[in-house]
Amino acid sequence: MSGDQSKFAGDEKQKDVRTGNIVAAKAVANCIRTSLGPKGMDKMITSASGEVTITNDGATILGKMEVQHPAAKMLMDLSAAQDVEAGDGTTSVVVIAGALLHAAEQLLSRGLHPSVISKSWQQSAAESVKILKQIAIPVDLSDKKNLIKAASTSLNSKVIGGYSDVLAPLAVDAVLGVCGDLKSSNTVDLDDIKIIKKMGGTLDDTELLLDGLVLDKGCVKSAGGPTKMEDCKIGLIQFCLSAPKTDMENSVIVADSAQIDRIFREERRYILKMIKKIVKAGCNVLLVQKSILRDATNQLSQHYLAKKKIMLITDIERKDVEFISKSIGCKPIAHIDQFTPDMLGSAKSVAEERFGSGKLIRIGGVQNPGKAATILLNASNRLVLDEADRSLHDALCVVRCLVKMKYLTAGGAANEAELTYQLAKKAKSMGGVAGYCTKAFAEALEVIPFTLAENAGLSPIKIVTKLRKQHASGCATAGINIKKGSITDMVEEEVLQPLLVSVSAIKLATETVQAILKIDDIVPVR
Repeated sequence: MSGDQSKFAGDEKQKDVRTGNIVAAKAVANCIRTSLGPKGMDKMITSASGEVTITNDGATILGKMEVQHPAAKMLMDLSAAQDVEAGDGTTSVVVIAGALLHAAEQLLSRGLHPSVISKSWQQSAAESVKILKQIAIPVDLSDKKNLIKAASTSLNSKVIGGYSDVLAPLAVDAVLGVCGDLKSSNTVDLDDIKIIKKMGGTLDDTELLLDGLVLDKGCVKSAGGPTKMEDCKIGLIQFCLSAPKTDMENSVIVADSAQIDRIFREERRYILKMIKKIVKAGCNVLLVQKSILRDATNQLSQHYLAKKKIMLITDIERKDVEFISKSIGCKPIAHIDQFTPDMLGSAKSVAEERFGSGKLIRIGGVQNPGKAATILLNASNRLVLDEADRSLHDALCVVRCLVKMKYLTAGGAANEAELTYQLAKKAKSMGGVAGYCTKAFAEALEVIPFTLAENAGLSPIKIVTKLRKQHASGCATAGINIKKGSITDMVEEEVLQPLLVSVSAIKLATETVQAILKIDDIVPVR
């Protein structure tokens, strides 16, 4: 008898490890379930340093959460993967994964093998993608109206949902502004869109610059330099306008005053030589990259530049150089010998403006702007400003999704309800263990309409029953109307989302659940 017990000891351990993984991952999913949808609750996240963040963005919540269990960390990685792939649906993907894990737990308790469940669900996910593509609506990128609807749907579920009519058109214009040919483009680099956050004003004052640039700093006027210029020739330099220094370990010992005078004369000659080349090239606005080893500019160079009426802006970050070059059509200059007129950018005006409690530089009327955009985001306090930044990023990602995959689908849990109906119908015709697993997969997807109704304060059972009835009668775009508290056609209500968001969510959630199911032991190593 003791031999028989030892034979099954390994199975018990595998069972315990798998159950532990599922319970840990489900706990993470349940934590952010209440944040799903337009009426979802927000989370207040506090750090050890006292920093406070208010958000209902799944990726942000999970990114700041401290989790010890390795399986729970997989769900955090899942949300981050969805954020990279689609940018939106970061809460939905974790909620779906949690529901699939709950379904897997029930299937495992009935004696089904994890490999059988995993294989069957992989097929179900592939079938789901096919169904979604069949019910998707093709979209033309030149039709801004549909793109704005999709961006508005994303923004409506955020803290700043009340400003979706301002931010949605802005997000669409920004993405289309940096996108190349609308017909042939299949992706957009969001690094070409820079969001500058400024305290002061409200979100209604947010503006988009496609033929200019905003720099979050003031110009140097300590030597009496100009703060406003018209018909500008802009140079961006990566070298220092100050006297060269010796190496770190070396020092120069000056014995008498004649040597001091000679050092000053040489320094003046060295700087004047560089200033003359800058003036000769016709430059009247100079952007200087931040330097670590020595001062980028000194008082002498600032004095001569002010004398020549050249506007000086210092402390340009290295990471911003490429974006600035693209925005104003100039080329970064690494050495004074390369300072020629063809390296300069042209703009109608450059001016320093006081904004709220700070300053900013506005460059407008750029003659040859590259494919880059700047969004100046305004809000009354830091918490709203940070949340607006995250929400606007999601809206930009939604428009990028439509550039990647030019299809829209109905929102309001219409996709998940249709998948539940279609997969359940397919499961009946399949029969056997595969059909049983497919049915469980279909039922798990119903968590989205159920949670959406629950978070809106509606009766989930009544709403989901009505939704099932609508889909069974052939209305594939029927979804939950949160405002009216009933089931309506989501396309007519203009609640639309990109196909890529739903496809990516189902694929990634299924892959993660498969990975968790395949784990039968945790081996700690030093």
